[in-house]
Amino acid sequence: MARKIIENPNSCTLVHAMNIIGGKWKPIVIYILANGSLRFGKLLLFIPNISKKVLTEQLRELEEDQIIIRERFAETPPRVEYSLSKRGEALLPILRSLSEWTSTSFDTIEFETCKIVKL
Repeated sequence: MARKIIENPNSCTLVHAMNIIGGKWKPIVIYILANGSLRFGKLLLFIPNISKKVLTEQLRELEEDQIIIRERFAETPPRVEYSLSKRGEALLPILRSLSEWTSTSFDTIEFETCKIVKL
């Protein structure tokens, strides 16, 4: 499936940001990778409702936008790990703020505590 892009004729920074990290799964992938690098199978375990196809697409787009790093190891069997780039790590305080906003704005819901480790 082709990436869904919001037209941005005026080069709005918020529209550009949403084209990069918007959607259902990308912020979740970034959040999970905050704790360190993971292999594809582990990411699937942490996001049980995502399909392999969609996770693959999301990882490719995040890599293309330099939010994550895909590292291939020359081993048998082949091994690939995903981690946050510096650009991806810079998103963590923003995601933390969004999490705090949700917690305080919707105080009638009992949320789990999000544990984003890196700053």
